[in-house]
Amino acid sequence: MDLRTTILLLSCAALLVTGCSGGGSDSSSSGPGSGEAQPTPIPSYDFAAVDARFQQFLDDNARFDGISVILVDKIQGVIHEAAFGDHNLDTIVLLASASKMPASSLLMALNDDASLAYDVEATIDNYLPWDGVYGDRTTEQLLSNTSGIPGLDSIDNYGLHLCQFTTIMPLESCARIIYSTELSGTRAAGSQFDYGGSQWQLSGAVAEQVTNSTWRQAWDKYLAGPCELEVFQFGNPLPDIGAWNGHPDSLIGLDNPSVEGGGISNLQDYGKILLMHLRDGMCGDHQVMAADSPAYMRRDRGGEFDEPYGMGWKIDIPKDGSEPYLFTDFGAFGSISWLDTRRMIGGYVAIDDYYSLDAGAVRDLVKKDVIPLIEQIVDEGRATAEP
Repeated sequence: MDLRTTILLLSCAALLVTGCSGGGSDSSSSGPGSGEAQPTPIPSYDFAAVDARFQQFLDDNARFDGISVILVDKIQGVIHEAAFGDHNLDTIVLLASASKMPASSLLMALNDDASLAYDVEATIDNYLPWDGVYGDRTTEQLLSNTSGIPGLDSIDNYGLHLCQFTTIMPLESCARIIYSTELSGTRAAGSQFDYGGSQWQLSGAVAEQVTNSTWRQAWDKYLAGPCELEVFQFGNPLPDIGAWNGHPDSLIGLDNPSVEGGGISNLQDYGKILLMHLRDGMCGDHQVMAADSPAYMRRDRGGEFDEPYGMGWKIDIPKDGSEPYLFTDFGAFGSISWLDTRRMIGGYVAIDDYYSLDAGAVRDLVKKDVIPLIEQIVDEGRATAEP
């Protein structure tokens, strides 16, 4: 039961009226003295200025053909959707590293399943049945880039670890190679922050072993099914980006999905995942993660290495020293998602810059212009809606 419904039911009980109704955000009351309980004011937002900024971005940057956005609120659900250029509200894009937060969410869902003997804080040698060199790392470290396994900056020296970027073998076979092959530059678990790479593919192998299923099957059971996701899935598009045509059927690498960067999504599916994080792990009537797991994922593990990072979330540290409230997950192709835990809202911007790889321009647009503008609009709308 959401907060607004709870307030309305309490109002009905107190006033003993028979005509009390939950209504929708567009419902109207009969006015004072009508004998009916008055609905709690629900904010109304005008995001025209946000839309104008996105359109201006496209007008000023010829290399980008389209962009789309969804905004969600913990209480109200979806509060805005818009598409510009060659995007529409159903456009599906390759997420690249904006897959990290959703992937981490699956591991937390497994952690919170009491029927599985699995703990993200336990070393992975408890779950991988092979001889290896990385068994003393935990899933928590893998998903926070603090496992000590060299990240993407070391890709030129990956050697056999390059199997994670191919479609020639299943994830389990590739992960077994990664697990048994120590990379040059490997350091002790928990001793450094090194973004991305082999550690993420190992987390996928852990998920497969714990669930006795493939990564895709686990995703469908624990996230896609309960959250009613329509298209969100994982593949491995990097070996042939040109094969992707915007339809899920064109996604390659389904047997060796890239855990850190192989996701695809439309606006609605990503919005549902963000709402799950805002609603304490709930997707509709399903408790996908424990109530405290979204906050657990946002806890800083990388800050001691000057890289504030949780599990799948980059953490923005406010300059005024206040508590962090903005958490982002962005990818090389331009897509970016965020949570604002001060306002309990979230957003996802989809873009498909698969070739120029100028994701920094989109990241700057969203973080420097769009998010502050949304904060202002939400604050003003809520102030106006107060009784």
